Amino acid sequence: MPYKFVKTCKHMNYGVLVFNLTLAAMGSAKVWAGDYSNHPETKAFIQQMKTQHKMSEEKLTKLLTNAKRQQSILDAISRPAEKTKTWGEYQKIFLTPQRVKAAVAFYKNNRKTFKLAEQHYGVPAETILAIIGVETFYGKNKGSYRVLDALATLGFDYPPRATFFKSELKHYLLMTEEQKVDPLSLKGSYAGAIGYPQFIPSSFRQYAVDFDNDGKINLWSNPVDAIGSVANYFRRHGWQPGEAVAVRVSVKGNQFKKGIGKDLKPASTVSELQQLGWRYQHANLLGESKARGVELQGAKGKEYWLTLNNFYVITRYNHSTLYAMAVHQLSDQIKAKIKPKSKPKSKEA
Repeated sequence: MPYKFVKTCKHMNYGVLVFNLTLAAMGSAKVWAGDYSNHPETKAFIQQMKTQHKMSEEKLTKLLTNAKRQQSILDAISRPAEKTKTWGEYQKIFLTPQRVKAAVAFYKNNRKTFKLAEQHYGVPAETILAIIGVETFYGKNKGSYRVLDALATLGFDYPPRATFFKSELKHYLLMTEEQKVDPLSLKGSYAGAIGYPQFIPSSFRQYAVDFDNDGKINLWSNPVDAIGSVANYFRRHGWQPGEAVAVRVSVKGNQFKKGIGKDLKPASTVSELQQLGWRYQHANLLGESKARGVELQGAKGKEYWLTLNNFYVITRYNHSTLYAMAVHQLSDQIKAKIKPKSKPKSKEA
């Protein structure tokens, strides 16, 4: 999902540390329970929404009275992060025959929409399918928390990211008004991500599209809008149609480690990495193309990759090399099923 905090371990660890220190500092201070109608920070939030966005104070008060503090949400976001997975461990979660099979079925049910998204946005069907597959297994795992509860709980009772989640709560309330949806009706992840593609409310308002032209945007039960919205998200972040995503390479010598990029954005050129010992065979890869060297611990040992602009675009959805690699490789597996290469016709003697 286009959400940069909950799935990024280094940010999670920092958040956990600050949260635990905050709780320690609070000591025996009162822990808020129940709804948010009388929370110490509610009045200021309501006043801001009323002044800046002309929202009804009565309506906001009623909604926050119905918003419930969920301890399980705080437990989930403050739980110490699991040990960092290797690529070999990570890929086993997402690169499965079951997920590819589900992708093919989802594609067949929405074939026309995928073709239209490819034509309009230039993003291949297999990439969109891989994102939705990794995020929610094609709608099977959209989340079970009320979005209002999740964002209120984290906005008012999770100090490390309170500003961020209050902002998302604001976007959520505006989003539901714009789409004429009951704010109490939508469910999502514990971090407030919504629908097939798990957009957070700010991303919904910025990137979601009414792809079936019915006058509303629905990512929670309308796969057409979800497909178009993921494609729009990728195009807006710089997806280059027809360009490579990542290339498996070999390395030589003792200088290649200088080419391993610390940042997700590619900063070297292919030619520069070649000079450091990165070896590849790819007809469409130009020497001046920007690339990043990546070393992964695979199931059978170390793997080396050159990741390019389109790989970086995938990381705009989730700031993780492993996530982007899972999406890339899952998309390749899906493509082999939905767009099999045609066999050349045999020539008669």
